[in-house]
Amino acid sequence: MEGLALRKTLGGSLEEVRAQVEAALKEEGFGILTEIDVAGVLKARLGLEHPPYRILGACNPGLAARALEAEPDLGLLLPCNVVLRQKAEGVEVLIQDPEGMFALLPEAVRKRLGSLPQEARERLARALARLD
Repeated sequence: MEGLALRKTLGGSLEEVRAQVEAALKEEGFGILTEIDVAGVLKARLGLEHPPYRILGACNPGLAARALEAEPDLGLLLPCNVVLRQKAEGVEVLIQDPEGMFALLPEAVRKRLGSLPQEARERLARALARLD
């Protein structure tokens, strides 16, 4: 979905790519708060086979604090989701685009956020660019 995600496909296993993603995010001040093994949940709860698919919840505490100070309800959009999914050509990495997500907010909230969405996007884009 254009405007909602930054994306890149990498070679290697999902675990190898996950380690690269975590290291690249760390360089931009993000840590991984949560991890959901979607394929594992679908298998355990519904008996469905699904290619490897993980959702990581990435957070930059400084950016999160600023966002929550501007609008406490923004916790609904935190943390930034990072999806790792196995495809035939490799592991696709999708990172939630804060500018796209925050564009859905009312004008008054966007004004209070100022340059925060752009700063978050720049950091996440730099992390994605580090992946090879």
